[in-house]
Amino acid sequence: MEKILAISGKPGLFRMVNRGKNTLVVETIDSFHRRTPAFASDRITSLGDISIYTAEGEAPLWQVLKGIGEKENSAVCSIDLKKVSSMALRNYFNAILPDYDRKRVHDADIRKIIQWYNILVEGGITDFEAVFTEQK
Repeated sequence: MEKILAISGKPGLFRMVNRGKNTLVVETIDSFHRRTPAFASDRITSLGDISIYTAEGEAPLWQVLKGIGEKENSAVCSIDLKKVSSMALRNYFNAILPDYDRKRVHDADIRKIIQWYNILVEGGITDFEAVFTEQK
């Protein structure tokens, strides 16, 4: 079972490779595939457990990533995250998830989702539903 993880304080995304006594062995999702330990004291989050607030409740992250993939034809996101304005960022996200909760979803959250999308696409992961629902 493949697990995609975000580790607080470490840039990028990771794939769980193995478990140790008090550690996980994780591998970066990039062209280098560096392996490193993640300790029990690290804040580790499985992307399969993340949801985005909507007016109706919550939408799983894989649905949002799938929406970005459909908009971008499974290519890297066309938005330059370093230069995009808040309004343009929110308009882009509104096209992906029209009923997202504008008060609880911040610009930083949207930027993080787009960064994760780009990392996953560059790592060859484009079938988000299969990868994320497999983690449960």
